[in-house]
Amino acid sequence: MSRIVMKFGGTSVANLDRIRAVAARVKREVVAGNQVAVVVSAMSGVTNQLVKWCQELSPLHDAREYDTVVATGEQVTSGLLAIALQEIGVEARSWQGWQIPLSTDDAHGRARIEGIEGAELIGRMARGQVPVVAGFQGIGPDRRVTTLGRGGSDTSAVALAAALKADRCDIYTDVDGVYTTDPRIVPRARKLQKIAYEEMLELASVGAKVLQTRSVELAMKAGVRVQVLSSFDDGSGLGSDLPGTMVVDEDEIVEQEIVSGIAYSRDEAKITVRHVPDRPGIAAAIFGPLSAAGINVDMIVQNISADGSTDMTFTIGRTDLPRAQLTLAAHQGEIGYAELLTDPDVAKISVVGVGMRSHTGVAATMFTSLAAKGINIQVISTSEIKVSVLIAADYTELAVRALHTAYGLDVV
Repeated sequence: MSRIVMKFGGTSVANLDRIRAVAARVKREVVAGNQVAVVVSAMSGVTNQLVKWCQELSPLHDAREYDTVVATGEQVTSGLLAIALQEIGVEARSWQGWQIPLSTDDAHGRARIEGIEGAELIGRMARGQVPVVAGFQGIGPDRRVTTLGRGGSDTSAVALAAALKADRCDIYTDVDGVYTTDPRIVPRARKLQKIAYEEMLELASVGAKVLQTRSVELAMKAGVRVQVLSSFDDGSGLGSDLPGTMVVDEDEIVEQEIVSGIAYSRDEAKITVRHVPDRPGIAAAIFGPLSAAGINVDMIVQNISADGSTDMTFTIGRTDLPRAQLTLAAHQGEIGYAELLTDPDVAKISVVGVGMRSHTGVAATMFTSLAAKGINIQVISTSEIKVSVLIAADYTELAVRALHTAYGLDVV
């Protein structure tokens, strides 16, 4: 018997038929003898509508009331799934974040989990009841409902799995696992049976949409084994023959590939601050105001000119570009730059793999492959298990396909 947390996203519970299908899948795990807890997202499109209503009433709305509104989507889904389970003979009860309780800090709209009381749920699961937990939400120190921000339901599920000491956390979505790259771009992409936490974290941070970064961070910290599966297969893989991708500790992967995946992100913009005085503190003068404005900076390159000035090039999220331009313009006198250049038509391509730690030539293969396709590299950044480059957005798909083949990731 295993203890399992099953998480279902918005597309998995988009309507009553899909909720019935989810209930049937949960029942199969219960019949197999497993203790099961379920975490659900709001039905597809519901949260977006709730957010829109808040914004239409007041662009500068009270974040506490915003959380009160948007948390209701998960409340509805948890109740509906509990009813669907009861209808097919499975004892179930819905739980809201504040009822468990799932405690968070007071950062409404982007709260972080501080603790979960799992004893009551463990006791009920031992007696055969299935707790159906509303994801994405908790309760803050002010006793107000909080929401966890983007990817919050995945984070809720992983945190609950840790609190319940679950054997694994199954995250059901609209894809059947983690692939070596986006199969829509590379039809010969391979589904990975296992991937290390560090690799999944890097892939999530550089554009892969399968799992959110926060949930992977938490899984790695708590040692929760996470499985990514599709909600839309027939469920025949339940039990020992697991059909998805397992996100696990690196030690569980016997033969580690040098490169596990290629990720891309088109949500980037490039800024170049031209002819900045080359003096101590200039980087702080540029990036300090951006940080204060809540703008995250990613890739950074500095070029020193012969005249004693420097050019500073960096990337940010494309949606942050107007705010970044205003922020830097407001501090032009302090920074002393001569010109500000921007380019929203760029893409970040990343090669990820823990095998890079023990193999040479990964970056050289990347640069050679892109050069062979006539693709110019604008910015480069690296970590222990990742190499990222910035290129013109028009070459995104060509670059991904070329690199996927160059690293031997194509299905033979």
